[in-house]
Amino acid sequence: MALAYTLHMDTSIKAVIMHGFTNEEAFAIMRAAKALGHGSDSTAYATTTPANLGWTVAELIEHLGEEAAALAEAKKGGR
Repeated sequence: MALAYTLHMDTSIKAVIMHGFTNEEAFAIMRAAKALGHGSDSTAYATTTPANLGWTVAELIEHLGEEAAALAEAKKGGR
């Protein structure tokens, strides 16, 4: 069965959310995804934290989108 996106799902944000990995493992996963061409510069990577474990996935993705936008804006200002 194929999953369908809902009308409210923002598919412009690409995110990889990891749980239970050490920092070293998470960085290795990020490097591997980028090396395979699956992790572009616009892909947000996140690990679960005590603070975000209670969030819905939608809330976490929204937060990652806000962080990505802020980083992109900061990079613009730093040129």
